[in-house]
Amino acid sequence: MRTMTNHSSGAGSQILVDGRPASAPLRDTRTVAQKLVRHFADNVTPCGALPGEQLQSDVMDFTVVCLGLGIQMLDEGISPTDEDLAEVRNSSARWAREGFPLKLVLRILHEGIREAGDLVASNARTEDLPELLAIQKVMFSLLECVTVAATTSYVEELEAVNSERDGAAVNLVTALLSGRKAATAARHAGVELADEYVVLGLSIPAHPTESVTHRRKTVVARQKLRRLQIELADASGGAALCSLSPDGGTLLLPGSPERAWMISLLDRIGAAAGVPLTATATRVRTAGIPAAAEQVHELLDLADRLALEPRLYEMDDLALEYQLTRPGPGRTHLARLLEPLDSSPELIETLEVHIGHDLNRQRTAKKMHLHTNTVDYRLKRVAQLTGYDPTRPSGLRQIQAALVARRLEVAQPER
Repeated sequence: MRTMTNHSSGAGSQILVDGRPASAPLRDTRTVAQKLVRHFADNVTPCGALPGEQLQSDVMDFTVVCLGLGIQMLDEGISPTDEDLAEVRNSSARWAREGFPLKLVLRILHEGIREAGDLVASNARTEDLPELLAIQKVMFSLLECVTVAATTSYVEELEAVNSERDGAAVNLVTALLSGRKAATAARHAGVELADEYVVLGLSIPAHPTESVTHRRKTVVARQKLRRLQIELADASGGAALCSLSPDGGTLLLPGSPERAWMISLLDRIGAAAGVPLTATATRVRTAGIPAAAEQVHELLDLADRLALEPRLYEMDDLALEYQLTRPGPGRTHLARLLEPLDSSPELIETLEVHIGHDLNRQRTAKKMHLHTNTVDYRLKRVAQLTGYDPTRPSGLRQIQAALVARRLEVAQPER
């Protein structure tokens, strides 16, 4: 049922300007709409870039409908019903599916109603001031009605489109990771399969705001993930395939991107998410994706257990550590090489910091707030107690392997 709203200077009366209906300049809706469409093409960026047939059909029809709503409100004081606004909603939904920008829809609405208001008031006299105020009220009301209808419909349709696209992309990633034939899923997702991919395992730590008690952790985590996904799509040109949760997951990058580009990508998406990211990567032919995904996640788990700094790792970076993840007498033996240092934890700490700073004595001393002579003394004590000199290549190799084995023995003791 329609609701009556008094938009005029007299209840139930038609708004008049210079003794004529205020809607008179709009009543030849096709002619007025043609003038408005030309105005859009010349003044509303990027309307002028739209194909001529789209301006003359979609935008034209949309403008005619809005003019009709304005005439109804000026003549009858009747606010549009849901049925009246159906064509506004339908056009907006269609434009969302076709990729017509929402900001352009809104600019057409606002510019069109402003121009229509100017036409309605063009013949006003000084004594028509009350009617001009009533016209202004009608135009604001019209703008509110069509903006809400168009925006709501656009967003709902866009969400549906994204849901369809995301669902198809998820099915494609699932097929690739499971080793199933992915051609059908790729067609549904509108993706051309590459001959090879970089497979990345990605770890996404919690954002600091996830621990704020007055905000729901799951909401903040989803927002973090969404920011990351948006930046990933932009940085990769939409080419990256992913299966992600707020804690991490798997990325598939088509082709053979350079390591420097992948590091830059991680920096970008990490900045968008607001957290430092740890990733592990390997390059494979498409058929090798399932095995590669298992391997990169083993490497990712290893980086986590060893508390490595957030960055990109490949097998070349973690080959020794990866091999030592296999429990056995060799790993146990290596871990025991450092048992003489158990009563001197400062020596273990010095070794780890020294190795982590590329064996630079000055940087090690600065990090630990020590004199370089103290660092030298501790390294000599390590050599005396273990029999392996960390300042010599032969001893350093053994100590590095022993440190890794020691951490892994703590995290994953041999059964």
